[in-house]
Amino acid sequence: MPPTSLPPVIVWFRDDLRLSDHPAVHAAARTGAPTICLYVLDDAAGRAPGGAARWWLAQSLRALGAEIATRGGALVLRKGPAARVIPDVARESGACAVYWNTVAQAPHQAVEKQLEAALAKLGVDLQSLPGDLLVPPSAIRNKEGRGLRVFTPFWRRVLSLGDPPKPLPAPKELRPAPKLASDTLENWTLEPSKPDWAGGLRETWTPGEASARARLRDFLKHTARGYVGDRDRPDRQGTSGLSPHLRFGELSPRQVFHAARFAAAENPAIGPGVDKFLSELGWREFCRHLLHDHPNLATENLQTNFDDFPWKSDEKALAAWQRGCTGYPIVDAGMRELWHTGVMHNRVRMVVASFLVKHLLIDWRDGEAWFWDTLVDADAGSNPANWQWVAGCGADAAPYFRVFNPVLQGEKFDPDGTYVRRWVPELKDVPAKLIHQPWQATPIELASAGVTLGKSYPQPLVDHAKGRERALAAYAKIRKG
Repeated sequence: MPPTSLPPVIVWFRDDLRLSDHPAVHAAARTGAPTICLYVLDDAAGRAPGGAARWWLAQSLRALGAEIATRGGALVLRKGPAARVIPDVARESGACAVYWNTVAQAPHQAVEKQLEAALAKLGVDLQSLPGDLLVPPSAIRNKEGRGLRVFTPFWRRVLSLGDPPKPLPAPKELRPAPKLASDTLENWTLEPSKPDWAGGLRETWTPGEASARARLRDFLKHTARGYVGDRDRPDRQGTSGLSPHLRFGELSPRQVFHAARFAAAENPAIGPGVDKFLSELGWREFCRHLLHDHPNLATENLQTNFDDFPWKSDEKALAAWQRGCTGYPIVDAGMRELWHTGVMHNRVRMVVASFLVKHLLIDWRDGEAWFWDTLVDADAGSNPANWQWVAGCGADAAPYFRVFNPVLQGEKFDPDGTYVRRWVPELKDVPAKLIHQPWQATPIELASAGVTLGKSYPQPLVDHAKGRERALAAYAKIRKG
């Protein structure tokens, strides 16, 4: 690429750690100017990521840096308030413009406004482009101008607007910019060291855009056909595994939407699976729109009648739930899967969340905070919205009286006990008919399986029927109020 006398432009990367379908990268590359690729670690902008997400972020930034390098550029890392750091970089480099993809969340938009004011003082141009959603929140409003609170009409409205714009190609080359000082990922200490608890994450995941695209292709080729039935089975590889890649923007929702639609057109047999899969992408969109309208989604009940709910403070029970020691095998398997891999099967997420807020009457915010710290796909919209949905206090929420029976859920969705045996190995020799309720086994059956209840595996923290009765009594109190 021949040299240019044009001043450089800056691309500010956020939760969009990719080069394909990246509107800001695309627009910057088209100028023909040298491009400074900049990532700013700004924990004050939005909710600071938890431990597992910080691990993912480090791997994703390494992968992005390598992709940028293959195109002649370099990824510059800086830490601090983005509204201060980016103007500093513009001054250092003589940049004439800053490009970024907007994030439709209140704290991020506040930073964007501060940045716009700072760049205006410097005489630096800016361009903010949509890149995080299928449609902007402003496009999905009711007659009163508010966002929709029920998913089905929301998704119907999104689809009625037609397909989202087609994904943009990655630039073949990036004009190199003058070398700038950069932090190192090691200095940011995003990855755990003492102790290093990330072994299971490394074993399970390969973050980065290339891995994300490969996983999407593999899902559409091999898994989508059985998705409608298999997605609820934690004992099968029936889901896409794309949630952390979407969380960090290694794939855009537009890329997922168009790839899925194209695959279904090529192979109509996967059509029902693709439709269901896209509705799950729609649920992500729904949660993002909710967060746009309710910035305090992680701390405030959407349904305010739950503000008086008689939650119980029980540190011992909360710790048992976190460790996967509740005495309910499907719950414990899920919590241990989460600790090891940084994710949990979606069906099991609902079961463990219901157990915490209904059987144990522990505030949903305690569960949401644990997931925020341990999930690699912890999303500022989906995580609190899903917890509120299960708790019964959210948008389009499950009715509070729907209390998942962990035994029946296990028997229905893990009928042979394969999932439980993997994550709760102390129960591996318990017969399938008893593995989801080992307390019903005879002493001889337990002895032959090598299980001593209360020692090698805990007794249930609470009886299901009593827990359900207590939950409904608590709910009745706020209904009367």
